[in-house]
Amino acid sequence: MGSVQIVTSIVAFAITAVAVVLAVRAVRRIVQVIRLGQPAPDRFSDPLSRTVVMLKETAGHTRMLKWSLIGAAHWFVMVGFLVLFLLVVEAYFEVVTPTGELPIIGHWLVFGFATEWIGILGIAGIVYLMAVRLANRPNRPGSRSRFTGSTMWQGYFVEWVVLLVLIFGFLIRGFKVATDHFAYPVWAAPLSHAVGSVLPAWESGASVAAMFKIMISMTWLIVISLNVTMGVAWHRFLAFPNIWFKREPAKPAGSGLGPLKPMTSEGKPLDFEEADPEKDQFGVNQVEQFTWKGLLDFSTCTECGRCQSQCPAWNTGKPLSPKLLVLSLRDHAYAKAPYLLAGGGKDLMGEEKATEAQLAHMDVLAVAEGNRPLIGTEAELGVIDPDVLWSCTTCGACVEQCPVDIEHVDHIVDMRRYQVLIESNFPSEAGVMLRNLENKGNPWGSPQNTREDWTKGLDFEIKRAGGDEDFEYLFWVGCAGAFEDKAKKTTRAVATLLHEAGVDFAILGEGETCSGDPARRIGNEFIYQMLAQQNVETLKEANVKKIVATCPHCFNTLGNEYRDLGLEVEVVHHTELLSHLVATGRLTPVNQLDGGVTYHDPCYLGRHNRVFTPPREVLGAAVQGGLTEMPRNQERSFCCGAGGARMWMEEKIGKRINIERTEEALATNAQTIAVGCPFCYTMLGDGVNAKGRHEEVEVVDVATVLLRSIKRDDVPSA
Repeated sequence: MGSVQIVTSIVAFAITAVAVVLAVRAVRRIVQVIRLGQPAPDRFSDPLSRTVVMLKETAGHTRMLKWSLIGAAHWFVMVGFLVLFLLVVEAYFEVVTPTGELPIIGHWLVFGFATEWIGILGIAGIVYLMAVRLANRPNRPGSRSRFTGSTMWQGYFVEWVVLLVLIFGFLIRGFKVATDHFAYPVWAAPLSHAVGSVLPAWESGASVAAMFKIMISMTWLIVISLNVTMGVAWHRFLAFPNIWFKREPAKPAGSGLGPLKPMTSEGKPLDFEEADPEKDQFGVNQVEQFTWKGLLDFSTCTECGRCQSQCPAWNTGKPLSPKLLVLSLRDHAYAKAPYLLAGGGKDLMGEEKATEAQLAHMDVLAVAEGNRPLIGTEAELGVIDPDVLWSCTTCGACVEQCPVDIEHVDHIVDMRRYQVLIESNFPSEAGVMLRNLENKGNPWGSPQNTREDWTKGLDFEIKRAGGDEDFEYLFWVGCAGAFEDKAKKTTRAVATLLHEAGVDFAILGEGETCSGDPARRIGNEFIYQMLAQQNVETLKEANVKKIVATCPHCFNTLGNEYRDLGLEVEVVHHTELLSHLVATGRLTPVNQLDGGVTYHDPCYLGRHNRVFTPPREVLGAAVQGGLTEMPRNQERSFCCGAGGARMWMEEKIGKRINIERTEEALATNAQTIAVGCPFCYTMLGDGVNAKGRHEEVEVVDVATVLLRSIKRDDVPSA
């Protein structure tokens, strides 16, 4: 060992020792914070499926590749980080001797070829990602960047470290080429040979380059160890467990889409008949009241801003950014952690757990962080502003786009639950809706004895479920379909089409009540449970086996959430059933519509439940020339603004979401905007009226389009 190798070895191993000590301390800190959360026993089920899904999402980059070029670039960088870690290990042999290599595999041709090309593609990938970050920097004039609110220096730091590590890897190889110590031929390692052709034959060059490579790598580890909230770096470790512990690993949609997570206390579902607010947790009012999976979610956020770029609230000037919400919760959790770990915290009644003696020895800043309200205005030093909390439409665009499976909607609704159930703190206009649900069984407050008024004027009889007659499908009309004038047109159209196709169906009539979706999404789990249990009992008594629903919110609630209450039935959306009836020849369009049609994907039908094709199949059969798609469609469809109980709340901040979506629909120049949801029907219809285009453009349900295409003289109007 020469004098140069002595120096390079000392430097490399010294900085590594410092980095390892700090990294161990950082990992312990992260684990301590995550363990502060509440139990989540359901996260360990079906380990085989979880492992398979985790490997698919990480190795296959299935979620990242939804943005193809960025996803591909990130894949090469990720593989480069994992595989070329071996070259960092090899560098420890190279600082000792310039001819050093990994034992056993270091001279294998396959190893040399693979690492060469992974390095080349890794450089191309990281340069592309750096260019994307620069092109989308938040301070660029006239831009609304997905990186707004991200800690930009951290992103630049990580990217430059990756690039420099890759560059120094090729410098090491280049010096080996120049000194004739390289084991691989030109065809297997072309870039290494090219670099070597311009480098001097310096015998110690490989050792010095290896030292710098280790220094850069360990500097990265030291920096991230001193910044445990540096998600842009830590996600490369935390993403694997976060994906493994996702709520429903076998689900094709995002883990946090479809049904909401039930309310739990100490990891067990909350029973409202026995629950006590003094002993049981009602929603989330302190960051440590999230489950440990929630705290893992916050720790894993990469700050990539994909969720932010797709969020309808953020894109229309609302204060909600799913990314910034998660980052605020993350920073608060880690700032509060010393106070909690020292025995501090509030019990369910808001009383301090720590004694005065304990408080006297705690970090003052951590105690102050612990006293901040989770939900509160800037003046109240709140972590999350109420306007942020109530801007969410629960559309799920954030969950759909998140590459590490963060479950934003569940966390938002958990915070809403506490505000509604314990604090009675929510937008005042929503109070009318909740009272109507509790007293009248529908959000409009219409009399229950008018639920069947939509049937008047039909020239055929509709069965009533609950009698002795058998039927194949229960037609779940829903509150909008029974009481809202526009939605009644859809209800009549669906009933007419089912009758025309010879489908044996029945309705509950006055026996039906609200599914409970708006109550649950706003956070009033008590009213939801009351309505849901009543409906489950009614459906079981009527011996219902199949349900067809026109409202995606009812469709989602009946099919996904009533299972927790013991109801196992097949639930289909009306567009799915109509598509089947057209495909089997039971309904045949004979007069195709022209004038251009575009289709708006409802969030709770498309993104939450992956029903994209059936409505398009129906429209494809009924419309001449096919559909004109909006730029944002299917899983990237833009929300109408009504979900999450926003239908019954005023939209006072920024641009109205329904106007944004209406403008996108109008830009297609289609004369018909087809929808598959009564809420979307109302919101887009109002948007068309607001834009003054109601005489040129019509908003109708898919069922109405189909009915018009098959209508004959003997078919009644809808």
